[in-house]
Amino acid sequence: MRAREPVIDMVFRKLGGREVFGQEVSSEADLAHVVRHRLSLKVLAFLNERGGFSDQEISRFVIPERTQRHRIAKQQPLTVEESDRVVRLARLQSMAEDVFADSERANRWLREKLGILGGNAPLEVAQTESGVRVVERILAKIDWGAAA
Repeated sequence: MRAREPVIDMVFRKLGGREVFGQEVSSEADLAHVVRHRLSLKVLAFLNERGGFSDQEISRFVIPERTQRHRIAKQQPLTVEESDRVVRLARLQSMAEDVFADSERANRWLREKLGILGGNAPLEVAQTESGVRVVERILAKIDWGAAA
């Protein structure tokens, strides 16, 4: 049996760690706290580099490119909602990587259109909190060895 890294640690590392968060994040409560205080735009570069999300995906799932340029010019952080979207993507990706034990396979699965999701990809469905729950349940079934 392989040793599993806690998802919260994976999210913390994937999003830039202490450099971005300004503190250690070791629990869901810590993560909720930093999200409420708005994340720096630096997190988007880490989401791109360490998370493998394209600029187009970041624009689609987190913050439109034009808004991002505006925030950079004004030196403003992400909003609470945008910060939450960043964490949601990183958490879901980390969960998929944990289940598939392979980041390439997990990232392919997250972008693959699935019949169980009405022909949508998990990332598309996960744009809402309720959609994330659906995708998490599918990942749990896969992890348990049940047919998803």
